[in-house]
Amino acid sequence: MNYTVYVDGQEGTTGLRIHEYLAGRSDIELLKIAPDLRKDASERARLLNAADVAFLCLPDAAAREAAALVTNPKTCLIDASTAHRTAPGWAYGFPELAPGQRDALRAAKRISNPGCHATAFVALLRPLVDAGLVPATLPVSATSITGYSGGGKKMIEQYQAGGNPELDAPRPYALGLAHKHLPEMAAHTGLAAAPLFVPVVGPFYKGLAVSVPLHLAQLPGVTPEAIHAAYTAHYAGERFIRVMPLRDAATLEHGFLDVQAANDTNRIDVFVFASDTQVLLVARLDNLGKGASGAAVQTMNLHLGLDEGLGL
Repeated sequence: MNYTVYVDGQEGTTGLRIHEYLAGRSDIELLKIAPDLRKDASERARLLNAADVAFLCLPDAAAREAAALVTNPKTCLIDASTAHRTAPGWAYGFPELAPGQRDALRAAKRISNPGCHATAFVALLRPLVDAGLVPATLPVSATSITGYSGGGKKMIEQYQAGGNPELDAPRPYALGLAHKHLPEMAAHTGLAAAPLFVPVVGPFYKGLAVSVPLHLAQLPGVTPEAIHAAYTAHYAGERFIRVMPLRDAATLEHGFLDVQAANDTNRIDVFVFASDTQVLLVARLDNLGKGASGAAVQTMNLHLGLDEGLGL
């Protein structure tokens, strides 16, 4: 069976990557808008309603406007923006989130694609909250180092133009402590409050790693082994999440975590490093893959009843 797919915002970083994933597939017919009609609401509405699946790769306000154009009850919307990630009636596009999430995504016609930082953070915290190892009230902090492609076309152009020494070093940002991924980072982990979150953009194209430090003194009776076992149980059988060995010997021997080692995959690597008193949780992914376009295609496959890994 063939399916029709439309990408609204197909010229952006995420939209282009979705097109790359789908272009070679014989089961997908990609609907395309004429360049001179890209801002024509009636033509966009026609294509959105003609599609079995429509991806919204747009700024938040435009994504809300596009969603309002869809009147065909058969069209499944997958929104890659931040607009609907905590909105009622929208399923969160993270199949590995919890038992029952895949059923919700198969049934949903409105799906929000997770943010890249949020994907890694939720992958780390949701299993621990669900297992009762991290109380929902625990104050949590997180740091993310990411490639500049996460900043979209304008940032990519700035970095690739060269000549600006400020861009040669990592740059912490979102210093107002109001990063747009924070609401979903709380809502989909079960934490009572969003983390104190420090994202850092680095002078490399793609790759992302979120780290979360924990003090065992704040988690009575919890051991690094119990944390690692919770991940192993939660992600058992998941092809796109790889739980690395506790205190991963290869990484420790190397002395550095390779932030780019999951690039060009749809995989999340989960690490647990630990001493006698502290634990460092790390999740690594490709911010354009499992952190954006790859996740969207995985969810589309799932929704349509196809193999989740088709084309990935």
